[in-house]
Amino acid sequence: MIEVRPYDKLGHASHGWLDARHHFSFANYYDPTRMNWGALRVWNDDIIAPGTGFGMHPHENMEIITYVREGAITHQDSLGNKGRTVAGDVQVMSAGTGIRHSEHNLEDVATRLFQIWILPNRAGHAPSWGTRSFPKDDRAGKFITLASGYQNDGDALPIHTEARVLGATLTKNETIEYHLGIERLGYLVVAKGCVEIEGKTIGERDGAAISGTDIVKVSALADTEVILVDTAP
Repeated sequence: MIEVRPYDKLGHASHGWLDARHHFSFANYYDPTRMNWGALRVWNDDIIAPGTGFGMHPHENMEIITYVREGAITHQDSLGNKGRTVAGDVQVMSAGTGIRHSEHNLEDVATRLFQIWILPNRAGHAPSWGTRSFPKDDRAGKFITLASGYQNDGDALPIHTEARVLGATLTKNETIEYHLGIERLGYLVVAKGCVEIEGKTIGERDGAAISGTDIVKVSALADTEVILVDTAP
């Protein structure tokens, strides 16, 4: 089953320097029917103005994955980590027992990113941070795993949860498949382009909540980039 969640129906917050859309209840946006999707708790679609960002603030017991769509984000945290993640790349912060961090757009252009929060498999993990490059050519015509809670997922960034974050790029009229499994939940967002799943059209920055589906078949209606979370219920 596919439930399409159009971009213009998402929660919205505009702070001048930050324009955010919320796929799930977050901050001042509250919808009791959209609290989470399995272990997936937050999916924010953020546009951060040049020279601005989030000052130092705390998190705990959450797996936070940032996928940069355009521009770059510069991270600094209380563990001494500092790094810059550019468009197409991914960073993961496991908040664990507690971490403070800042995220700033130090570029001359707006940064556009997805920030995804997934509940950990238990409280009390040691906090950590990491980033890596995922060239789009490597995911042409197939899903590759960007972050994973499963040890056999190769070079994916590690997270402490029964979930995977995957990415794929498709050319117009190309179709790819992903074995989700009937018992699992999927949440797919189109970063660029437009796709069709089970006869439903999902446009750019729309979300699709997927359940009761063994094989997810994604057909591109234009050149497309998608991000998918595969999570335990």
